[in-house]
Amino acid sequence: MNEDDLYRRWMRLVENLEGGRTIKDTRVKRAFLRVPRYKFVSDRYKEYAHVDEPLPIPAGQTISAPHMVAIMLELAELGEGMDVLEVGTGSGWNAALIYELVKKEVYTIERIPELVEFANRNLEQAGYRNKVHVILGDGTKGFPPKAPYDRIIVTAGAPKVPEPLIEQLKVGGKLLIPVGRYHLWQELLEVIKVNEDNEVKVKNHGGVAFVPLVGEYGWRG
Repeated sequence: MNEDDLYRRWMRLVENLEGGRTIKDTRVKRAFLRVPRYKFVSDRYKEYAHVDEPLPIPAGQTISAPHMVAIMLELAELGEGMDVLEVGTGSGWNAALIYELVKKEVYTIERIPELVEFANRNLEQAGYRNKVHVILGDGTKGFPPKAPYDRIIVTAGAPKVPEPLIEQLKVGGKLLIPVGRYHLWQELLEVIKVNEDNEVKVKNHGGVAFVPLVGEYGWRG
């Protein structure tokens, strides 16, 4: 299947997500159209990239379903110039979408070396070299060198909200994270830092299914 066909299928999916009100923000729609998912999967899965389901990526991980990515980006309310940390790079797709929304360098942490390599290759081929920085490390500890952040977006399910991530938020900043069981069922939490004492306000956006967040402040590997 050639790229024109892949992109036509992708456009139809984006239109369906908009029609179903999953995508409401025109800026999120524009980012989706600029960064199609087929650029971030292995060749064997490109023809399925427009299907609204997770797909396999290396190291036994997955690239999220488009509707789930759209929901999290809508909730994040990303604005140009925001400082954003992503925890769980995976394929690099979500980080590229974040860049399109903030138009500022994005930092993303991945614990699996194979995925760091996979994401970097995808990002370079898609034109995001020097725009998205992939860090090998334990994302549950955050990334202090670039803190504090306006937004932290976690793309794996944690047993609880990691304290270092709250500490690295700006006051008024927002953390989006799935919290719950080890596999297949969590609640998507929106955590807003309300003061310098790390007190937070939490909103629950319902059930989601993510791979486990492994690390010192997450699940044990």
